[in-house]
Amino acid sequence: MMGNVLIPSIEQRLRGLMEVGRRNLHEHGMERANPTVTITREFGCEGYPVAERLQGILEHRCGKPWVVMDRALLDAVAKDHNLSEGILRNLGTKNRFLDDMLSSFSSRWKSDKDYYRLLCRQIVALATEGNVILVGRGASILTQNTGNCYHFRIIAPMSFKVKAVAARCGISPDKAQDMVTEKQRQRDAFLKDFLGRDITDPTLYHLVFNNARLSAQRMAEVMADVVMPTTRG
Repeated sequence: MMGNVLIPSIEQRLRGLMEVGRRNLHEHGMERANPTVTITREFGCEGYPVAERLQGILEHRCGKPWVVMDRALLDAVAKDHNLSEGILRNLGTKNRFLDDMLSSFSSRWKSDKDYYRLLCRQIVALATEGNVILVGRGASILTQNTGNCYHFRIIAPMSFKVKAVAARCGISPDKAQDMVTEKQRQRDAFLKDFLGRDITDPTLYHLVFNNARLSAQRMAEVMADVVMPTTRG
């Protein structure tokens, strides 16, 4: 088990995830799907800051907890199989579309690494449960046929991403540009190889945002209006 080595923020979000599952099962059982959000972003864009702000807005509007699932949390869960199984059991229902979805990715799926297969299973199960914001990891592709999901992508000009990465990592603009280019190439190639779809395809998303023109807060507000519109008098 990983319990003692998980950083506090991950432990806190895992507890939140369990609470979301318990509430959804108690209140809705198998009859109603709560909304789920996927956020895909180009390397250097504000994916997690947007997710955190969106979480706060949605919790305020619906009065229920939401959980942000980014790489750190998904990796922590996937690397501990016992923990993973416990979470999936507590989420309540097994996703009835899961087997059909995974088998549709072609025969190559059978030879994929167990780690990513487990990660994909978690992503789809969590998305089906709802009240979850999934950041990256191919979630927008994996959940295209899940009816309760809203998909968003964040892009930006190279100049914006280079400036952001250089400031965040404390490196020169030249090194930052090399990093942005290589990381994005790796991400796109990985997802296209494993899932057979182009993550940059705009038809995958409800909305695509330009991070250079909209702040993290404003993007979160617009996303929230799509997912959970407020009643206007």
